[in-house]
Amino acid sequence: MNKIYSLVILVLLISGCASDNDDSIYQNIPIDYQIPTNFPPLAYNMANNPLTEKGFELGKKIFYDGRLASDGVVSCGFCHIQEDAFTHHGHTFSHGVGDGVGVRNAPPIQNMAYQSQFFWDGAADHIELLSMAPISNELEMNGDIVAIIEMMKNDASYRKLYKQAFENGEINSENMLKALAQFMTMLTSSNSKFDKYRRNEAGGTMSTQELAGYAVFNQKCASCHATDIFTDNSFRNNGLPINPSINDMGRFRVTGIEGDRFTFKVPSLRNIEKTAPYMHDGRFYSLEAVLDHYDTGVAQTENLDPSLNPSGRLGIPLSSIEKTQLIAFLKTLTDNEFLTNPKFAEF
Repeated sequence: MNKIYSLVILVLLISGCASDNDDSIYQNIPIDYQIPTNFPPLAYNMANNPLTEKGFELGKKIFYDGRLASDGVVSCGFCHIQEDAFTHHGHTFSHGVGDGVGVRNAPPIQNMAYQSQFFWDGAADHIELLSMAPISNELEMNGDIVAIIEMMKNDASYRKLYKQAFENGEINSENMLKALAQFMTMLTSSNSKFDKYRRNEAGGTMSTQELAGYAVFNQKCASCHATDIFTDNSFRNNGLPINPSINDMGRFRVTGIEGDRFTFKVPSLRNIEKTAPYMHDGRFYSLEAVLDHYDTGVAQTENLDPSLNPSGRLGIPLSSIEKTQLIAFLKTLTDNEFLTNPKFAEF
């Protein structure tokens, strides 16, 4: 009887020790990220920041935490809403703390690991660095990195997650940005009807009109919206008349090179149906308006991209039928699995 009693006590002691030190026995499971077969190679080298379940979980928590902002409300997810392909749908410009309004339309967050420059002007050239811009921008989150790190150090859930997610377990800006990069890397949109068509999968049957639109796209749009990511990651002037209220000089603000004046990054067209308004300043609220611009609205602006004036005719000639076909095709790029995946949702 005494032996049995002693054995029970020993088991309880061992169990108690294990529960008090769960972090020490926890195995942070790697995520086996698979590049979709119709995608180009990754631009992001994950070797220095391997994807793991706890790294992703930590990044997601940070992404949706309003405490990073000076008002305790405006999180990254505030301007990047999942059902709208992580854009601020319906808002011409991004909104931030204290009802602050930015000067550019919030770009979508999707397929970031296949890009090497970010924002409309390419101000960030690494997925692990880009988050600092909105966090610190006074019109967006107006965050104080020192205060943010201190907040996390005083939060038990953050202490546990950092310990699980990173070998050194440190709560610092480097690990914070790496965790956010892991979350954004996982925001891969690759299961639209078009993707299934390209991979010859179930659900990928394209209609006659959609296929006609794809043919028009390949003829008139694909040189800039290249590969199945639908951007060549270049910076171009697409003939938008200058918006005098903001006088945004685009990439010139970053490089100071005259040839970059009024050029902006070619955006991906994935989930384009869900990301209105369009252009860097959100001036167009429909796909029809965008196509009308390319057909008849292109202006002879400074540094206009040569592809929009190939033979003295500004823009890209598009018939009404071609516009209808193009829009039908563009809607096949909507990835409802991505827009509704609970893994990416706040709760």
